[in-house]
Amino acid sequence: MPIKSRIRTIEHYPKEGIMFRDFTTLLQDPVGFRISVDELFNRYKDMKIDKVAGIESRGFIMGGALAYLLGVGFVPIRKQGKLPSETIGQDYELEYGTDRIEIHIDAINPGEKVLIVDDLIATGGTAEAAVKLVQEMKGEVVECCFVIDLPDIGGRARLEGMGQKVFAQCEFEGD
Repeated sequence: MPIKSRIRTIEHYPKEGIMFRDFTTLLQDPVGFRISVDELFNRYKDMKIDKVAGIESRGFIMGGALAYLLGVGFVPIRKQGKLPSETIGQDYELEYGTDRIEIHIDAINPGEKVLIVDDLIATGGTAEAAVKLVQEMKGEVVECCFVIDLPDIGGRARLEGMGQKVFAQCEFEGD
C-alpha cells in the first residue's frame, strides 16, 4: 500500500493556489500509519542512532513512534517559548519574516547521532534550523527524515546543499 495514497490534498489551503498535503488522514488510518512507521523503523533499525529529534508538532507523532520502536530517546524541537527549561534557539526565514525553534540545552550530548524527523519538507527552513541546533550541540545528524517531500519547492536540495542526507517516504510534485 503506497503511503501517498493515504494523504489527503486540500486545494487552496491555507491560501489561494496552495495544495495542502494533509497527513492526518494517514494517521487516522491504522494500517497506513503502521506501515509508515514500520517502513521508517526498517530503514533505521540497523543504523547507529542515539536520539530522534522531532520538529513541532507533527514531527512529534512520527518521531515519537519511531524513537519508541528504535529504543532511543526522543527530543522535541519546539517553537520559541514552549520548552520549560533552558534552551538554545535558531531563527529561520518564513515567507513574511522570521520564526524561531528551540531545544533544551541538555537534550543532545556531544557526539550523539541524531535523526531529525518531520511530516513534510517544503522550503527546508525549519529543517535547516533543526540541523543547525543539533550541530551547535555537537551532535551528528544521521539523516533528515520526512513522510512527504515537495521537491519542486527546494527543501531537499537546500538540506543536501548543507551536506545532509534526506529521506522522504513519498513526493508530491508541482507543489
